[in-house]
Amino acid sequence: MLNVLYFARLRDALGVAQEEIPEGAATVRELVAQLVARGEVWQQELGGARVFRVAINQEMAQLDDAIPANAEVALFPPVTGG
Repeated sequence: MLNVLYFARLRDALGVAQEEIPEGAATVRELVAQLVARGEVWQQELGGARVFRVAINQEMAQLDDAIPANAEVALFPPVTGG
């Protein structure tokens, strides 16, 4: 199982802070496609128009990065300092 965490705007919009998803996505891109396929707000938030970042096991990741078994995948909006 993948442990998927949602933060800030994504947590609020999607109405979930954390969920377990059966493994099946080999890459971040595949996982995001699975989530977008849920439709509606998932499509709006993760379908390309809104910017978000991804971390795998607390390391920043890119869309083509592989997801290892039993990974923690975090999705969150970009963060700025100030």
